[in-house]
Amino acid sequence: MEKEKKAISEQKKSCINCGAVLQYKPGTTEITCDYCGYNETILKNQNGFKELALETYLSEMGSQSHSEEIMMLHCKNCGANQHIEEHYKSLHCVYCTMPLIIKDAYKEDWILPGAVLPFQFDQKKSHQIFTKWVSNLWFAPNNLKKAALDPQNTKGLYLPYWTFDAQFYASYTGHRGDYYYVNVPYTATVNGKSVRKTRQERKTRWTGVSGNISGFVDDTLIKASHQSKNPIPSKISNWKLNALEPFNTGFLSGFVTEKYTIPLKDGHLSSTKVAEKIATSWARRDIGGDTQRIHSVDMSLSEETFKHILLPVYISAYTYSGQKYNFFINGQTGTISGKRPYSFWKIFFFVLFVLALILGILWLSNA
Repeated sequence: MEKEKKAISEQKKSCINCGAVLQYKPGTTEITCDYCGYNETILKNQNGFKELALETYLSEMGSQSHSEEIMMLHCKNCGANQHIEEHYKSLHCVYCTMPLIIKDAYKEDWILPGAVLPFQFDQKKSHQIFTKWVSNLWFAPNNLKKAALDPQNTKGLYLPYWTFDAQFYASYTGHRGDYYYVNVPYTATVNGKSVRKTRQERKTRWTGVSGNISGFVDDTLIKASHQSKNPIPSKISNWKLNALEPFNTGFLSGFVTEKYTIPLKDGHLSSTKVAEKIATSWARRDIGGDTQRIHSVDMSLSEETFKHILLPVYISAYTYSGQKYNFFINGQTGTISGKRPYSFWKIFFFVLFVLALILGILWLSNA
């Protein structure tokens, strides 16, 4: 294991010209020197993604393999756990902007990522997206728009996720429903007279069924960190996992990496629930008909594997009236979302304006 750790660490390279640490250039497969402009290609791992056997990895022996010791910083204000490379320039929490104290850093083991989805655009571009979004917000406080002018408020973060693969087999019982229609007579009043008519009513013919289904569940995505105070909006979680790259620390250079806080065991339980929903959906499809009733689904999983992956997001934090707001940008697609504050006075004066406009229209109409 020590040999593996050394090989991983050696991927952190310095500029051969000036000695500065090379940093990842988003949207490329290059690490570059901000000082002299030197570029170097990130070598792709020819072995591809590292899918780890789940059953053996949950054992005591398995949990010690394919892991590495990293330096962690814990934010005492919001509770986020962040891994910051020694050459990262800013020591402020990406979620709440509070200072992180380097002397409080501690060492902790983590399961090495098997894949990473690299950032596709830089901080400057993310700041432009954020500024444009803020400028189009109705009733946004002026202070928010001023804060959007400072690019230091926008930072890049790699979020941890688990992905799970498995072969599954399930047996089910239920009922297949097929629609049919019958003519039903009724009485209606037409021109003051009672008229006998018929209408069609839909009914369902139920047939008991049972069967078996099997298949492969690929890359079930499960978040690996608790974000009770700063939840990642589902709107930006539209990553395209087909662009994953085999893990290389070069992609992390210049960015913060959040360590997972949801254990592998708990992530696996969540993925099993997802697999059960998939099995139920496939059972409905297998039953066919117009509608279905599922009575039971007995599912089993085999050949289960997993990997720890890192996904890119830009975060901008803002405080208004004593409350913290976070805005998130998907580092791959550019999708933006977040909670936003409203200006009471802007809404107040807008309401006054609308009332004055309505009164003016009424006055003119009665003049």
